Amino acid sequence: MAVSASMGVMNSLLGKLTTLMGEKYRKLKGVRNKVASLHEEFSSMNAVLVKLVGMDELDVQAKAWRDQVRDMSYDIEDCIDDFMHDLEVKGATTGFLKKSAERLKKLKVRHQIANKIKGIEARVLEVHERRIRYKLDEYNPTSSIVHIDPRALAIFADAAGLMGIDTPRDELVELLMHPDQELKVASIVGFGGLGKTTLASEVRRKIEGQFTCHAFVSVSLKPDLPRLLQNLLLKLTGQQSSESSTLEDLIQNIREYLLNKRYFIIIDDLWDTSAWDIIKCAFPENNNGSRVLTTTRIYSVAAACCSRSRTCVYKMKALTDNDSRRLFFSRIFGSEYSCPTELEDISIDILKKCGGIPLAIISISSLLADQPKPKFEYVRKSLGCMFDGNPTLDQMRQILELSFRNLPNHLKTCLLYLGMYPEDNNISRVCLLRQWIAEGFVCAISSLDAEDVAISYFNELINRSMIQPVGTDHNGEVLSCRVHDIMLDVIRSKIEEDNFISLLNDPEVVLGMHKNIRRASLQCSGEECVVTSAMVNGSLSKVRSVYVFGGFSCQSLMLLKYVRVLHLEIGRNDVVDLTGISRLFLLFLLRYLKVVGGKRVELPSRIGKLQQLETLELRNSVASKLPSDIASLPQLLHLIVHEDTVFPDDIGRLRHVLTIQVFDLWKNSVENIEGLGEMSSLRDFKFQWSGKDLVEGARSMDVLRSSLERIGGSLMTLRMYHGVWDLDGWSTFSSPPIHLRGMWMWGCVFSTIPNWFGQLRDLQTLEFKVRGAGLKDDGVAILAGLPSLVYLGLNAEEPVEERMHIPGGGMAFRALKEFDFCCFHNVLLTFEAGAMPMLKKLDLILEPNGCESGGSVECPVDGIEHLPAGLREITLSICGERKEAVESLLKIAFEEHHPGAALEIN
Repeated sequence: MAVSASMGVMNSLLGKLTTLMGEKYRKLKGVRNKVASLHEEFSSMNAVLVKLVGMDELDVQAKAWRDQVRDMSYDIEDCIDDFMHDLEVKGATTGFLKKSAERLKKLKVRHQIANKIKGIEARVLEVHERRIRYKLDEYNPTSSIVHIDPRALAIFADAAGLMGIDTPRDELVELLMHPDQELKVASIVGFGGLGKTTLASEVRRKIEGQFTCHAFVSVSLKPDLPRLLQNLLLKLTGQQSSESSTLEDLIQNIREYLLNKRYFIIIDDLWDTSAWDIIKCAFPENNNGSRVLTTTRIYSVAAACCSRSRTCVYKMKALTDNDSRRLFFSRIFGSEYSCPTELEDISIDILKKCGGIPLAIISISSLLADQPKPKFEYVRKSLGCMFDGNPTLDQMRQILELSFRNLPNHLKTCLLYLGMYPEDNNISRVCLLRQWIAEGFVCAISSLDAEDVAISYFNELINRSMIQPVGTDHNGEVLSCRVHDIMLDVIRSKIEEDNFISLLNDPEVVLGMHKNIRRASLQCSGEECVVTSAMVNGSLSKVRSVYVFGGFSCQSLMLLKYVRVLHLEIGRNDVVDLTGISRLFLLFLLRYLKVVGGKRVELPSRIGKLQQLETLELRNSVASKLPSDIASLPQLLHLIVHEDTVFPDDIGRLRHVLTIQVFDLWKNSVENIEGLGEMSSLRDFKFQWSGKDLVEGARSMDVLRSSLERIGGSLMTLRMYHGVWDLDGWSTFSSPPIHLRGMWMWGCVFSTIPNWFGQLRDLQTLEFKVRGAGLKDDGVAILAGLPSLVYLGLNAEEPVEERMHIPGGGMAFRALKEFDFCCFHNVLLTFEAGAMPMLKKLDLILEPNGCESGGSVECPVDGIEHLPAGLREITLSICGERKEAVESLLKIAFEEHHPGAALEIN
């Protein structure tokens, strides 16, 4: 049953009371009668809570009653969980149903239950009397799957064009690119929500090709500077820093890497000069024309960054009336010219109240999308009470609070949960959905399972612009998101008000708290988070979720008996000891366990007591071997481990598992590989072959193919990294996974394009390698006939003996938006008329050796004029002796036939 930020676990509690009245507990007659009475009273309270949740404003008495009921619902559910678990554990050996009455007498459990229920009844009576006294029953205040809305994504994808950013971008480019060879620092300063980050990103896109290296990092209000500099070093070099690196080491490593390079670095969201004083030490003044661009809300910080020249401070301006109108109407109606006549005056009035601030315009327009006229009038009236066209920061928060108040209750809960994460954090959609499910915020509805419902909730938050998309796949699905810092301020004020989440920058503060913490996010800014036994026995005793960001040292964490979600993001040199799980039954409610980072995770030899565990994710942390009884976990759906982790035998017993990553064929027995065929629900499978014996690898791949044939149509994504060279055994598939949506097979090479590829009608993303001989017209025709294919990544491992033709006309490549083709051998490529009609992005890596004819150079690509007018991005990487000549031919051809596309030559 669903859990809510405003209603607590009332729905979940009612479900458990119903269970206690069921057949399994029929011998507890006295208890059942009491439970029935409680169920009736809580149902009545729940009805009043539902009514209150739908109201914009509550008086002090109504708020106090709501908060008391919410807090009581948590405590009583904890009590029932204790009781039900106690019966299960103590009755496991003798059989609960057969001898429950006698056993309960011996264990004096009845007496304990009676005392607990007596205490519950006293609390319920107090709350009931207050409800009657306040007349809350009469209280009235004075005031299917959801898909991503293309208009919402367009707001972010095309923000530059919609927000009239060309002029400020060009002004900043001119400021930065003045022909000075010394290091120059410029800064963008302006009100929150004006689009500073968007402008910086557009400047980067415009000029990054003129620099040897470039990077973009965000700072935030309370920066973890070592982690920030580690991130910067990773983006510049592609390599992690040493585990023992100090702040000074990181600065020195960055300086040494940048010393002789022309670099361009963006430092986004600076809040104070102290952080800048440290960060700037990493940038050597090498007289190579390097540039640094910062963004901040505070003019004094911008001035400090540009201390050599105040002329390098760029002040953001609000949008013009025309740009505001374009942004507003494009989000609501699809274009600025599609506003119905009856809504035009109201819309213009609302737009004036937004003061030309992009964040305000996006938030309000997303609230109004697809809404009737009364909603427009409600918003105009609400904004009219706030300000008139010149918003301050507090009034900007009020705009976002208006959008928040108009969310359905279930979406409010899901949005508030993002308050668990630090500022500027990129949040994985997949992880977030699983956390929502584990918390009980999402339930299956009708024919939709919980994951489908969670996807709908996530998409709706994107559509309403409450969260911002960061990464998208080739088909426009959002893979990660972030929360704007002003929206995060709103979220944090709400979670504090509802005691929904407690943010703990200093764990010692917990000792002085006089409230039960339900969810804790420990954000320690690089320092070690220590959870002591005093904290566990105090305010943290009833915590249900624990998130740790930063250093981690905790022996007491295993004593948190009500924890459902445990998420640890820790330093790379930390060792996490989870062996205590095996010695305790207190974590019987744990549903989600994720460790990010860490040198090593110590797991117990047995883990079977975690009967509720749904997700175990140790993606970046090495656990030498999974517990031997992991296959006995009845609720486990997602098992994600480091590639060096060894799976135990009988893994095939996990018949309900949906995700397995990363499964090493070399480290697993043939019986385990065969056991994969028993996982009839498996959707997402990622595997590898890390052994050196390629013959044995081919045999294991054949066994795997047989297992996948038995799984049938459940498989939706298949990924292989590091593998055998030849994959001739996969040329046939008696029962191919026909519902695959994504297949990445870089760990091997197909001799030809298999015919069974043609049966993958749902396939959207395909990456694989094939021998050159496999790229004949009949092989390419198989790929061209895939009706859902949006992205094709194709690598030719040997010379292509014949000219490769990309067919056009008919239904060939009818959905393809991105084509990446790589061949380091002589290749001639021809696009026929009408080829790839939906193509947006083309990436070619070619080595056209032997292309000389009579002293001239032959262009390796024909039919460039046949590519569609909608082509937007072209990337060329040419190798070989005649590299410059070939690049020149291709550049001329693409600029002639596709002048509007962005062309990048590496």
